[in-house]
Amino acid sequence: MYSPQRKDFVSLTLGDQHSRSYTNGKHRRQSCWRKWKQLSRLQHSLILFLLAFLFICGILSYPSLTEQWRGLSDRSLKEDWVELDNRGLRPIPPGLVPKLPPVVPGVQDVPPEVMPETQRPSIPLLPKPPAMRKPPSKRGPPALQKRGNVSDWQVKDGEEAMVKREEDGGKEAKTVISWRGTMIEAEQGTELQSTAHGKEGTVADAEEAADLKPVTVKAVDRAEAVREAFRHAWKGYKAFAWGHDELKPISKTHGEWFGLGLTLIDALDTMWILGLKDEFAEARKWVETELSFSKNVDVNLFESTIRILGGLLSTYHLTGDTLFLDKAKDIGFRLMPAFKTPSKIPYSDVNIGKGTAHPPRWTTDSTVAEVTSIQLEFRELSRLTQDPQYQNAVEEVTKQVHRLEGKRDGLVPMFINTNSGKFTRRGAFTLGARADSYYEYLLKQWLQGGKKETELLEDYLQAIEGVKKNLLRQTSPGKLTFDHLVCFLPGTLALGAHNGLPADHMDLAVQLVETCHQMYAQMETGLSPEIAHFNLQSNNGRDIDVKPADRHNLLRPETVESLFYMYRFTKDSKYRDWGWDILQSFNKYTRVPSGGYTSIGNVRDPLNPAPRDKMESFFLGETLKYLFLLFSDDNELISLDKYVFNTEAHPLPIWPSTS
Repeated sequence: MYSPQRKDFVSLTLGDQHSRSYTNGKHRRQSCWRKWKQLSRLQHSLILFLLAFLFICGILSYPSLTEQWRGLSDRSLKEDWVELDNRGLRPIPPGLVPKLPPVVPGVQDVPPEVMPETQRPSIPLLPKPPAMRKPPSKRGPPALQKRGNVSDWQVKDGEEAMVKREEDGGKEAKTVISWRGTMIEAEQGTELQSTAHGKEGTVADAEEAADLKPVTVKAVDRAEAVREAFRHAWKGYKAFAWGHDELKPISKTHGEWFGLGLTLIDALDTMWILGLKDEFAEARKWVETELSFSKNVDVNLFESTIRILGGLLSTYHLTGDTLFLDKAKDIGFRLMPAFKTPSKIPYSDVNIGKGTAHPPRWTTDSTVAEVTSIQLEFRELSRLTQDPQYQNAVEEVTKQVHRLEGKRDGLVPMFINTNSGKFTRRGAFTLGARADSYYEYLLKQWLQGGKKETELLEDYLQAIEGVKKNLLRQTSPGKLTFDHLVCFLPGTLALGAHNGLPADHMDLAVQLVETCHQMYAQMETGLSPEIAHFNLQSNNGRDIDVKPADRHNLLRPETVESLFYMYRFTKDSKYRDWGWDILQSFNKYTRVPSGGYTSIGNVRDPLNPAPRDKMESFFLGETLKYLFLLFSDDNELISLDKYVFNTEAHPLPIWPSTS
């Protein structure tokens, strides 16, 4: 503590020897002068010394007096701030709108950040800051600890947030301090006021102008934000995993599954659709010079079909480049040994170099989803090559599953035996993994073939009725509809309704996609867990619970896939807004500064989302593709009346009608 301010003064009493009182000021001054003259020289010196001493002390004490007055001024300002706070509003404090340096497109690591829609108030208001808690000393792997969180633009208060220039002139961005902690969020497109000379104004100029009129806010180019996200992901893949299956963005290395460049092949048609010509050209060169399937390696039939064969066929149709068709023929032929089984139900694994196939080491079963979700690709390969062996093989599987016993109201079990051709482990029915895309491919094969194969449509319609009867539930207290939830289903239902199937399919799609949205919105990071549990009884006030082991997010596409379909068919802008929220959450919690995005381990902890150091190929092949199509205003860009997407988001053409 500081000691009380010292008071330096001398008390001096001057009195009249006759003790008379004076009423005239002039007489008093004359009397004082006479008294002064009567003092001795020593007394004169003492008085003058004391006066000089007081004067010097006054000069020395001036800064402390200034600080006292400044403190009073600050207290007055704080009182005004508290008054505004009590009303729930806070203006942006002066001095917190730094001018950002220009950024060269394609070079910076920082994505476009959150920006309010143009309908919002023109002068931003900051919410009351929540109670701050001290963050843990470490937040994830060393590569992400530098700035206290997993995102590469969550920086300390006062640091500048770099924002990508827009293509039409690279206008500066205004930043708003986020009260969530150590982050500065950039509002793109906010224009600074100009000086009298027509040049860009300074920060001080902009602050003064902000007091005079509202700030103009320009709408975000959301499609361009997806392009930027892809470029950032591609930057990491190119730098640390080029030609390999998967990027490990945190450790700056790669992972292999089959050793066939899965991420690159999966992303080919995405780059073409996004108009990323340079990136596509360098990927095409790798396919031409480096991609070889003559390797002694086991691959999964299902994953290779939907990612590699599907990706090559799709890219061929979009570009007309026969290089991709030739590669598709090569991999398709090498996968055919999988169908050499006693039942003609294919094995799960194929050695594409040796031409042999086998089931998993622990079982002779294959999953129903895997053997019934390869039909779109092999049927299209037969159409292009005029070789019926591919279509015959997969349609034999479809026919067998169609007539098998063991279904329940059109729902199928999860496993099928490759020796007997019968369903096994019949007790469990689900729309989740091991059965999900069976239902999706029933509808899509019917669409692919021109709506002529009635058995496929009958099986699909029966299955949807089985879903309604056996799998639909409602949560408590929010009454969310769920189906042991798979979030591709709303999009599939909407696609069917668009093609003339019952209107209540669209009603169900609307309910289910709302639940999928809530799986994101109710998580602290804004990202969905891998598995959610839905409360049927109102026991804790939450509709959705997540077990600790299920809190990871793998950058999956299913919800944005359904948002894309729902927006295409309804034009309801809320689906775009929900997709935008998801993209921003990906940028905030999964983006890695050096390039790439990572899956995370805990969607419930925004301070430590636990990066898992893996970017799945479907993030580029599906998630970003569906987000771009969601935000595109061009309905003819992959028209849903001309193309059908395989389960890895690779568009294949609907076959032309023949007389």
